[in-house]
Amino acid sequence: MNEVIIRRAERQDVNLLLEFIRGIARYEKLENEVIASPEVLESEMFDEHRAEAVFAVADGREVGFALYFYNFSTFIGHSGLYLEDLFVWPEERGKGYGKALLLHLVKTAREHHCGRMEWTCLNWNQPSIDFYLSLGAVPMKEWTIYRLDAAALEQLAKLREVN
Repeated sequence: MNEVIIRRAERQDVNLLLEFIRGIARYEKLENEVIASPEVLESEMFDEHRAEAVFAVADGREVGFALYFYNFSTFIGHSGLYLEDLFVWPEERGKGYGKALLLHLVKTAREHHCGRMEWTCLNWNQPSIDFYLSLGAVPMKEWTIYRLDAAALEQLAKLREVN
């Protein structure tokens, strides 16, 4: 692995963050779902502090990123670190940058006394699944993710107003 430096994303990185977000969306065949803008990222991440991000930097350029936030587990009574996105540019894969990002987040989780770290992975993404399994991660096969998108939230909010 080339020498890698992990650095925190800063306010001036919002365009770079969006570039990485679009990169992972392309890889996951979900690019049409990206509606985030630099303004939204700046507000949510740097004004409201709803998420944080770090970059893997090698040879003076950002080669990967991870975006995360903290959640809370009632069962264990501690916060957890939720990894929303981990992405390394395709031409930079296999050089240890993803592992460096993940290990940085493990350190961050431990520094914040998190009881666990979790993320999701698309079922077809076998290279990532193999990578996570090699690190000792355990798939939560008995759990299913449910989602209400913005339209569903709006619709349900209207129902609540009627009742």
